[in-house]
Amino acid sequence: MTSRTGTLRRARTYRRPARIAVATLILAATAGASAHTDYSENGSTHWLEHVQASPNPASERQLAPYGHAAPAAAPGRVIVVGKDTRYLNVEQLETVAIRSGDQTVNWTFDTMPRRSFPLSKIIPGTDGVTVYVAESPLYSGR
Repeated sequence: MTSRTGTLRRARTYRRPARIAVATLILAATAGASAHTDYSENGSTHWLEHVQASPNPASERQLAPYGHAAPAAAPGRVIVVGKDTRYLNVEQLETVAIRSGDQTVNWTFDTMPRRSFPLSKIIPGTDGVTVYVAESPLYSGR
C-alpha cells in the first residue's frame, strides 16, 4: 500500500513542474497582446502609427483614412445622395456605389468602425452629408 501511494505522489510531483511550465508559457504568450496602451480617440488613428512604423513603405490604401475607390463591378448596393440626404450608413469593408447628381463613385469603406466623416472628403460637392461606418459583422464574432 505504501509503495503504491508513494508512486502516486511521485507521479503528481513530476506533473507539477510541467504544469507550471505550461502556465508560464501561456502567460508569456498572452502578455504581448496588451503590449502597449492605445491613447488615440476610439483607436481611430492608432493603426496608422503601426503602419508608419513598419519597415516596409505603407501602401496608398493603408494610409487612406476613409477607404479607397473600388472597381466598377464591385459595389454591393447603390446609394443615391439627394439634396435632402444628411447621412449614409455603411459597414466597415462594404463597397457601395454612391451617386450624387451626375457622378457615381464606387467606394470601399476600409476604415475603422464607429467613425463618422463628411462625405465631401470622398465626393466634392456633398457638403452636409455625414458617413457613419458601423462594425462589420465579419469582425464582430456573431
